Amino acid sequence: MAKQTILIIEDEQAIIDVLSYNLTKEGFDVITANDGQKGLRLAESVLPDLVVLDLMLPVIDGLQVCQTLRGRTKTQDIRILMLTARSEEIDEIVGFNMGADDYVSKPFKIKPLIHRIKALLRRSPSNQQSKETVSIEGIEVDRLHHVAKLNGKELQLTPTEFDILWTLARQPGRPFSRLELMDRCRGEDANSLERTIDVHIRSLRIKLGDHSTFIDTVRGIGYRFQLK
Repeated sequence: MAKQTILIIEDEQAIIDVLSYNLTKEGFDVITANDGQKGLRLAESVLPDLVVLDLMLPVIDGLQVCQTLRGRTKTQDIRILMLTARSEEIDEIVGFNMGADDYVSKPFKIKPLIHRIKALLRRSPSNQQSKETVSIEGIEVDRLHHVAKLNGKELQLTPTEFDILWTLARQPGRPFSRLELMDRCRGEDANSLERTIDVHIRSLRIKLGDHSTFIDTVRGIGYRFQLK
């Protein structure tokens, strides 16, 4: 079985060294770049399975790198885990809106970081999935046929619960505000939904049972589907 390749784009050599050592030990092929421009060139030539991308980079910053990778057909499906020394929630939202799949603040612990990298790599590439279906962590959502399943068993969801699950599951790690979730729930009065979105989430969690922990509350913002 071919090794998966991880590209580290980071300007701190100490971080490059520790990540390279530990990821290689875990069986990955690792390549590195110390600025955004070199990182983009490597990503386009090598097409790694995942990019560990620092936010604050010389030449081209991490947000621009992320946006460029997502904007080009050749690289749009590469998974991106963003690193930053800044932990403000607004920076996290900006990172996800630019297309990052996950977001880790420095300083980080190496074992949890590697666990999150492996979780991202277990996800099916979007170019292998129908745009109308998503399958992740035992949860399957088929928007075309309006069917949601948990470990192969159909879930009995309301239309609003279905839309919430679809929205969260198709972009794991990305936080959605209550207003964003409202916008994606068709056929309901927005003012009414604004007051009851948390009720829908609670009901959805009950129906997901042990999988309810994947629906994560983001304090002061809303909710996200968080890979464990």
